Amino acid sequence: MTMSNRSRKLCDMSGVSRRRALEIGARGIGLGLLGGLGPLPPLFGATSRALAPTEGKILVVFEWFGGYDGLSTFVPYGDDALYRHRPTIGVREADVIKVDDHFGFQKSMVGMHRLWDEGNLAVIHGVGYDQPSFSHFASSSYWHTGAPNSGEAYGWYGRTADALDPTASPNYLVNIAGAQSLAVKARDHVPVVFDDPDAFRRDMFHPERTAIEKLDRGQVAQSNVHKFLLEVSQSARDASALVRQAWETYNETRNTDLRLMDLDKVVALIENNFPARLYYVRLRNSLFDTHVNQESPHNRQVQYCSDAVWGFFEEMKRLGKQEEVAILVHSEFGRRVPENTGLGTDHGTANVSFVLGGGVTGGQYGTPPSLTELVLGDNLQYTTDFRRVYATLIEEFLGYSSSETVLGRKFQTLGMFT
Repeated sequence: MTMSNRSRKLCDMSGVSRRRALEIGARGIGLGLLGGLGPLPPLFGATSRALAPTEGKILVVFEWFGGYDGLSTFVPYGDDALYRHRPTIGVREADVIKVDDHFGFQKSMVGMHRLWDEGNLAVIHGVGYDQPSFSHFASSSYWHTGAPNSGEAYGWYGRTADALDPTASPNYLVNIAGAQSLAVKARDHVPVVFDDPDAFRRDMFHPERTAIEKLDRGQVAQSNVHKFLLEVSQSARDASALVRQAWETYNETRNTDLRLMDLDKVVALIENNFPARLYYVRLRNSLFDTHVNQESPHNRQVQYCSDAVWGFFEEMKRLGKQEEVAILVHSEFGRRVPENTGLGTDHGTANVSFVLGGGVTGGQYGTPPSLTELVLGDNLQYTTDFRRVYATLIEEFLGYSSSETVLGRKFQTLGMFT
């Protein structure tokens, strides 16, 4: 069955035209999978509105949760201080894919190195923030809000969606996860949240369930408010159907040799013209919190993640979208510089981040932190505020010139997009 016939059949079954199904979205009602989204957002104060397919750049954030070790990822093999701090677990020169006479990728990161050779990868050194937290959860919340130690209620990605699309078009923001990330929490936008397209369902508080389920049983509108609720419920069902349809279609075109992790869901939606411009994917089942016996689990995890981002851009090339789509890779913090007695590393501060594709000018950005002038108990002094990375993506890539309205103040961009 062709894509057009498949779409027509699915939409005929749902009682809406395919164009109408693309236009109406999940505005005003939460979408999640496997218990993935929290309470149902308020049903009042928003209306479904028409949406043309989004034009412009698409940004994907791939958060490598767990605190990956930048010193064993983009390795400063040319600095003897690395091996004084890490006589056992320091990645040796023979195990590095070199990019210059000082740095190189850990040897399992063949995919990342391919992107580097193509000129499609930027490495940002020393990314962090003032008064760092060594807690996974606190530091994650600072990265997610883009406002360390502030108590900000909304996520930086959600605020970006609000700034880029103040009319709050539906299906603009997608979160691939089992539970909604703080990063995508927005004032105006309701993110589509799922982790398994084959098991799509809406989540809500238990007392709401009976009333919401009644809306799906062919009720006839008795008032304008009732009519609105029926339309919102239908909109949510249609958006769910579109996600499932995109996934089913992609399973016919995907390269099964590529291990894309959760990025395959993003490919499926992009391939099938889902209107989102912002995608947020958080690494699940992370092996990066390597307090003990770091070498093997860390090397496996960076290989899996490196292969995934390379495979994702191979898919973007197949779709002819490699210049339109970029990925930001970051973690909530790096690792402490010296190895510990368990041949692992403890929670640290500054780290390397990566930006891939989307017309990026490949290379190294920012100042590498010193391995001898350490701070806060043998940690790296950050040299690049992480909000400079956010500002660069908002302004240089997404084309929104006033990133200070998202980040609270102006941050100098890095000049990585022409």
